[in-house]
Amino acid sequence: MNYSEELLQLKTNCSKCSGLCCVALFFSKMDGFPKDKKAGQPCNNLLDDFRCKIHTQLEDRNLKGCIGYDCFGAGQHVTQCIYQGKTYRDLTNQATEIFDVFIIVFQLYQVRYYLLEALTLDISSKKKERIKNLIIENKKICNYFPNELLSFNLNTYKDKINPVLKQICSQFNNNKKVPTAFLAKNFKGEDMSGLDLSMKLLIAANFDSCKFDNTIFLGADTRDANFNDADLTKALFLTQGQVNSAKGNRNTKLPKHLNYPVTWK
Repeated sequence: MNYSEELLQLKTNCSKCSGLCCVALFFSKMDGFPKDKKAGQPCNNLLDDFRCKIHTQLEDRNLKGCIGYDCFGAGQHVTQCIYQGKTYRDLTNQATEIFDVFIIVFQLYQVRYYLLEALTLDISSKKKERIKNLIIENKKICNYFPNELLSFNLNTYKDKINPVLKQICSQFNNNKKVPTAFLAKNFKGEDMSGLDLSMKLLIAANFDSCKFDNTIFLGADTRDANFNDADLTKALFLTQGQVNSAKGNRNTKLPKHLNYPVTWK
């Protein structure tokens, strides 16, 4: 299994999508979106060609929600593969179905991202074989028909995946004591290597010049966390969305498969 090729499928390509994230999702102005909107309602800035009218102005307008969002490529898969290029504008009677399918596929793609990264780690061949089988299964599920996806039990599926990821995380966790709070705390220059930050609220924490070798970011909230000059090269389960939501600069070191956000100068 070619990790690089598989990972490319999980890169967002808005040109192949139909603006699903700009319609299917609930927006809150408080979370850095243009305005409050209900799920299923198109954003006012969505153009006829499914592009964003203010995309080049997102940073100037401080629209952190838009900047931070990443669908792992679920949008283009739903548009191009599941609905064969047809959009919710073409299939108006199926619009709600399309949005619901997108939200399900997004979660499946997120799981696959974690599984693909796990496959690159120094783990036993038995675990790698187990993960390969889970990836094959995941890809098969992502190509289900819409009615099959809508009836698919995501909670049961995640209950099967989570123990596998937790077992892998435990292998890299050095049992170093994890701080009890991170919100807006200052950790400048500290070695955060080996910490399990899974599901931690890292909002506005200062990680300037910190080192994160084998630090686990599974599900962590990195909004406005400062990673200026930090070394995230060997961070584990760090996503593009987490990077997009954080602050950093061109001296921040990222894993090879992640891109520098346009906001990182």
